[in-house]
Amino acid sequence: MLLKIHPENPSERQINKVVECLQNGGIIITPTDTIYGLACDIYHSKAVEKIARIKGIKKRKANFSFICHDLSDLSGFTRPIDNAVFKLMKGYLPGPYTFILNASSKVPKLFQSKKRTVGIRVPDNNIPLEIVRKLGHPIMTTSIHDEDEVMEYTTDPELIYEKYKHLVDILIDGGYGDNVPSTIIDCTVGIPEIVREGKGEI
Repeated sequence: MLLKIHPENPSERQINKVVECLQNGGIIITPTDTIYGLACDIYHSKAVEKIARIKGIKKRKANFSFICHDLSDLSGFTRPIDNAVFKLMKGYLPGPYTFILNASSKVPKLFQSKKRTVGIRVPDNNIPLEIVRKLGHPIMTTSIHDEDEVMEYTTDPELIYEKYKHLVDILIDGGYGDNVPSTIIDCTVGIPEIVREGKGEI
């Protein structure tokens, strides 16, 4: 299903429809403040597996990120965060950044892996933020890549829908996406380190 949602003022009825889909183990494609991404409820193992299959990777080796509503969503998924790192995150989020943090013991169980780290995103886009707020816990997400050699990420939701309509339950059309991914900052050891320079300026 292609579902148009207003990016600044998402309708509660439409958000509820997406949340219900996630609660039932569905897979969605959602806009963020960078590129469109595949997403599912972190507590639905089969949905996580399906996304890994769509991406052609093994679930236990996948570097999926969690989209959180705000930093209070971190508790339970990360180990205690250093004050300086928390301050850094607070200064940059919501925004086009992925922070790599040390995962709590809960994360490996969710992914049936030995994952010791977790990527955390709080995008500056009301659609995913409202979905997570209504759902009551983070969603898992991973970027959609394109086979096109010129453009790595598809930005037109209708083109994305044509490609993924038989693989996902809902594609949210929140307007054209960006084709620059988030900036990734590794905060797992000592001084935070930029792993990938993306849309977010440092």
